[in-house]
Amino acid sequence: MSAPAPLRLRPLEVGDLLDETFRMYRRHFFLFAGISVILSIPLAALAGYGFFSLFSSLVAQTGTDQPVDFTTLTPSLTAFALFLVLNIALYPLLYGSITYAVCESALGRPVTLWGALRGALRRYFQILGFLVLIGLMAFVFCLLPLWIWIWVGWIAVMPVMFIENTGLIAAMGRSWRLVEGRWWHTLLIVFLIVVLIYVVSAALGAFLYLGQTLLQIILSSYLGLGIAEAANIIVSALINPILQIAIVLIYFDLRVRKEGLDLFQLAEHVSSPTSPAASAL
Repeated sequence: MSAPAPLRLRPLEVGDLLDETFRMYRRHFFLFAGISVILSIPLAALAGYGFFSLFSSLVAQTGTDQPVDFTTLTPSLTAFALFLVLNIALYPLLYGSITYAVCESALGRPVTLWGALRGALRRYFQILGFLVLIGLMAFVFCLLPLWIWIWVGWIAVMPVMFIENTGLIAAMGRSWRLVEGRWWHTLLIVFLIVVLIYVVSAALGAFLYLGQTLLQIILSSYLGLGIAEAANIIVSALINPILQIAIVLIYFDLRVRKEGLDLFQLAEHVSSPTSPAASAL
């Protein structure tokens, strides 16, 4: 496999970073989307079955004089419980493997689906700890502005861990120092990315709703709902890599602005034009 071209480092304004995000996603679509979709298939299957089983059981008991027999809901409740557990277990692998693949591609190194999964597995518990910490802070602080301030300060934790080969605590401190002085600029980029993801999700959700309506007419209402819920998870899996790509680009942009990383890349290119410029990163 030939090595992909490394990311051309330069200061990225907001529009440039958004353009580069979608350009990079198009260039490596099958890799990034493939990782996200493959890891989301078990979740989609459980969610689809859970909704189908739940509503089919409730519909079967509708119109009877007997109270609802909750024992018939056991399969659907079990599916939802497994969905929750599997979601917690798979999300660090999903988030980490996509981030790893983006980092390797940005550095000009060849990466495969299995290579990305192995890279994420090596840091699985660190990623899990970081995500749990972010989630717990949302409940403990109960103050959204404080949570956003800390989360933006830690936005580059994952790229730092993979690219600079550091532990979680060191990566958190490193990310905080990189974002310092660029917090508002970073928040603006993340906000725009989140808005774009929401708009794309809403647009695709409208098509899914149309498909669900057709399935309810052709098949049955609860079967159509189950299929629609599974499809919604798959569609979300196609959109999720956008945020991971943007975060990696934010990391490189911060290093270019604060550490002159683009000058190191240029010097490496001049001294060894045949080697990937990212080898000095």
